[in-house]
Amino acid sequence: MDHLQAIRAFFRVVETGQFNSAAQSLNIPNATLSKAIKSLEQHLGVKLFERNTRRVTVTNDGIAYYQRTQHLISELDNIESMLGRSQSSPSGKLRVDTGGAVASNLLIPRLPEFCERFPDIQVQLGVTDRTVDVIGENIDCAIRSTAEDQDLISKKIGTLNWTTCASANFIQRYGKPLHPQQLAEDDFPVLGYFSAHNGQLHSLQFKQQQTSLEITPSCKVMVNESNAHLAAALAGLGIIHTLDFMVRPAIERGDLVTILEEWRPNPLDVYIAYAPSRQLNTKVRVFIEWVTTIFNDLDNE
Repeated sequence: MDHLQAIRAFFRVVETGQFNSAAQSLNIPNATLSKAIKSLEQHLGVKLFERNTRRVTVTNDGIAYYQRTQHLISELDNIESMLGRSQSSPSGKLRVDTGGAVASNLLIPRLPEFCERFPDIQVQLGVTDRTVDVIGENIDCAIRSTAEDQDLISKKIGTLNWTTCASANFIQRYGKPLHPQQLAEDDFPVLGYFSAHNGQLHSLQFKQQQTSLEITPSCKVMVNESNAHLAAALAGLGIIHTLDFMVRPAIERGDLVTILEEWRPNPLDVYIAYAPSRQLNTKVRVFIEWVTTIFNDLDNE
C-alpha cells in the first residue's frame, strides 16, 4: 500500500473508530490496514493511535495530523472526481442508504434509467429503517426525513404527503372513525410502527386548519419496517397512518380505503445527506440530481 493509500486508511480508522470497520469499508484485510498504519507512523515518526483489546484512541499527534491533512485529501478527491472520464461518465461504487418504502416504491422501479444513463456506476443500495452512520459506515449518501446531523450536508429533495387508511374488510367490520381521537380507543385497532433503533412507538400526527393533534394509540400489532406495515394493513389488522406513496396503489385498486382525509398533517420533508468530503464527488452529484427528479415527479402527480 502506497503512502497516499496509507493516509486514506488512517482517515477511515479515525472516522470509524475501529480497525476492523475501517478495513471492511476499504475492502482490505485487517493485516494490510494495520501494516499501512504502522508504515505511516514510522514515516511520520509519531504514534497516531493508542490501541488495546477494547478500543482505539487517536493520539494528540493523530488528531493534529487528521485536522491538518483533511482538507488536502478532500481536495484531492474533488479534483479526481472532476477530471477526465469521471466528469462525462462517472464510474465506481456508489453506496446509498435509504428506508425500505422509498427503496421498493420509488427508487428501484426507476433505477434502470439511472443504470442506463450511468453504466459505469455500481450502485450499492443499503435498505434499512434504522439511521446509519454515514461517515462511520462509509456511505456516500443517505435519504432521510431529518437534517439534524451537523456533521453532514443535508439537501432537501422533496416532500411526502401522509394518508390514513384501512382495508375495505376492516371498514366493513369497524366502520370509519370520524375524529382522530377515536384512534386512541380500542374500538378502532391501529397498526403501530415502532423504531428499529430504540423500540419506541411512533405517535400519529394530525392537523385540520389550525388544530394539531398527536395521538398515541394502544396497538395490539406493531411492526418496525415500512413494507411490513403496509402488508399488515392489507391483511385487515388495523388502521395505518403512513406516507401516501406507500398506499396509493392499493387505494386506487380498492384494497385500502382512506379515512380522516380532512385531518392530514403537514407533508414530510425529505433530505439527502452526505459527508462534506463527498460534496463535489461526481457520482454523488449525478445521483442527487436524479433522485431529486423522482420526488419532483411525485409532487406533480
